[in-house]
Amino acid sequence: MKPCFGANSVHCSRFIHRVCGASIINNRAIFGALSVAFVFYSGYVYTKGTDAAHLPVMGEIERRGAQVYQQYNCVACHQFYGLGGYMGPDLTNVVSNRGEAVTRAFITAGTTTMPNLGLATEEIDAVVAYLAFVDKTGTYPPENFDVRWFGTVDQEDDPQ
Repeated sequence: MKPCFGANSVHCSRFIHRVCGASIINNRAIFGALSVAFVFYSGYVYTKGTDAAHLPVMGEIERRGAQVYQQYNCVACHQFYGLGGYMGPDLTNVVSNRGEAVTRAFITAGTTTMPNLGLATEEIDAVVAYLAFVDKTGTYPPENFDVRWFGTVDQEDDPQ
């Protein structure tokens, strides 16, 4: 028997399938079935699989705080849910852990590693309101969680 290399490999493959009694599966049918499965799975994950009805709605002052947070590039040093810079602490639950007064004092005066940015009182109020909003969205790091089969995570110690 000849080895199956080069141009003869297609013919050898068909020969092997005929000898073994297996039928040749149509590649287009496999591709079509996988494409349909992908569309249905994506539709499920992006609609029903990501429901989060308990999240609060961001108000105008919280939006302003988010703008100030971005304007001064706070994410270069700080994180939310572990994502961001690593020079400063994670701010996901800073308001519930440290309190609003301590948070306001740190933002107003700065520390040895965090500069005093010279924010106006309105900007400080907005950033504190934004941090309080983020604090309501969940806890980090999660201690009790459940990963669902479609890839989302249910956090059992979620405040809502």
